[in-house]
Amino acid sequence: MAGIQVRGLSFKYPTGEKWALDNLDFEVSPSEFVVICGKSGCGKSTLLRQFKKNLTPYGDRIGEVLYDNIPVGELDDRRNATDIGFVQQNPDNQLVTDKVWHELAFGLESLGLDNQTIKRRVAEMASFFDIQGWFRKNVADLSGGQKQLLNLASIMAMQPEILILDEPTSQLDPIAADEFLKIIYKINRELGTTVIISEHRLEELFTMADRVIVMEGGKIIADASPTKVGEILAGEDINKPNPMFYGLPAIMKIYAHNVKSMGAKMRAKRAEMPLTIREGRLWLEEVLAEAPKVGRADFEMESRKDSKTENKLKSEKKDEPIISLKDLWFRYSRESSDVLRGLNLDVNKGEFFCLLGGNGVGKSTTLKAITGIIKPQMGSIFVDGLKVKKENFKALFKNKLSMLPQNPQALFTELSAEEELLESLYREKISDVEKVDRVEKMLEMMEISHLRKSHPYDLSGGEQQRLALGKILLLEPTVLLLDEPTKGLDPFFKITLSGIFQKLKKQGVTIFMVSHDVEFCAEYADKCAMFFDGDVVSVGSPKEFFAGNSFYTTSANRLVRRWYPEGITWEEVSLWIEKTMIK
Repeated sequence: MAGIQVRGLSFKYPTGEKWALDNLDFEVSPSEFVVICGKSGCGKSTLLRQFKKNLTPYGDRIGEVLYDNIPVGELDDRRNATDIGFVQQNPDNQLVTDKVWHELAFGLESLGLDNQTIKRRVAEMASFFDIQGWFRKNVADLSGGQKQLLNLASIMAMQPEILILDEPTSQLDPIAADEFLKIIYKINRELGTTVIISEHRLEELFTMADRVIVMEGGKIIADASPTKVGEILAGEDINKPNPMFYGLPAIMKIYAHNVKSMGAKMRAKRAEMPLTIREGRLWLEEVLAEAPKVGRADFEMESRKDSKTENKLKSEKKDEPIISLKDLWFRYSRESSDVLRGLNLDVNKGEFFCLLGGNGVGKSTTLKAITGIIKPQMGSIFVDGLKVKKENFKALFKNKLSMLPQNPQALFTELSAEEELLESLYREKISDVEKVDRVEKMLEMMEISHLRKSHPYDLSGGEQQRLALGKILLLEPTVLLLDEPTKGLDPFFKITLSGIFQKLKKQGVTIFMVSHDVEFCAEYADKCAMFFDGDVVSVGSPKEFFAGNSFYTTSANRLVRRWYPEGITWEEVSLWIEKTMIK
């Protein structure tokens, strides 16, 4: 079986001032599962494209990439197509036919295989990926997760030796993403296919990977097992870890923080950093057995006291609803079921409100109703005292009601990121100098100044999210509606995004966000609500909402809910462990 060898590889784009890849040297062995991670712009995508002849970007290159001891650029077209499979970020970029069955057969037909072989391989892939239920559907009718699964199945039908995936879940919701990654793991373990994947979802991937490569500024700063990489990123001083540390799974951050702050006794009998909730619980069982009972009691009493104080402050604060939904009912057609079923919900002024729930329950439909994109069959909607109806739309949007859709590309009309932001200010009665200044500041805030001349469709999924959000924020909304804004973002920009939201709140902006990102909502939201069966079934502060749940909660809470059910963020849990262990 063949592997990949990277020898002294450096690469610079024609318009780039710095090397996107800087003297890389490493190998990937056959059947290995390798995760490549790092901040957006660190060179992950550029590196992965060096492994596929027809996707190699144009620019200055030094060194070489070998597949089976042959330079990738010298592979014949047939072997390049069959041996090295590549799954891109956006599933729509790879689909070429109209029907699911034809998409599965297309690559095999292009290779000139006989009909019997094509039928056998198509049947095998349809069964392996469990897509028989939509085998004859139109590709255009598939969900994002189904499209990406179809891309993967079409590639695997050609029986590749190496499967390369460039942030394949960046356009998918968390449930679809989780299922997709499980299939990748199954392919690696059951078929022995080599997997090289770039991703931001490290919570799932660290438990699957044989090895993790961390990139920063075009260089490799860590290349080891997941546990060893966790220790490297934590560094010697836990108060000054590598920025990539904050993208690690919660249990790894908790373990590293407490071991660094309290010494070797926190390691208990574990020789390595835990990766899973199970391993983390076994570790805590050992260390907490040594905890002084008085310390634990004092902290629990202190925690309850803080919770009571928080609830008292909330009760003293007067609620001032700015979004009110009253008994909403909606269905998309006469034949379909109701999506909204008597929905009642209030969002208060200046609040960061997160609406969570499964796929297809009506969360995005709720946002569309608030903006008037759809009209409910029954019920009323009020935004800042104005009823949402056709004759009030001008007044509503004049009062700065803005929405970021789930697909950021829906907002793109221009040829560059810079022009997209300028277009947002087209109707503003300000000077051109002021427009340019505001665009400059927004590019910096969204950390995409280096992409100003790039076409919006050439950006990664996370970069498109940032550009679209910047375009909306330039409108200076007072009510901001967001549909999955953290999808595709790296863990570092999520921290930046939380700071942006805090600043907006101080300016009186109300943020109503639909999301699957449990960890982000738990850490930064003022209030969370669960949407189920067309209505809201529970509302509360993050602590009230997530505490003690078995599944719909954070990784940190699942880890400690037996001992400390109020802990929902990794920082809270780390502090609790520290105080519990102090005599």
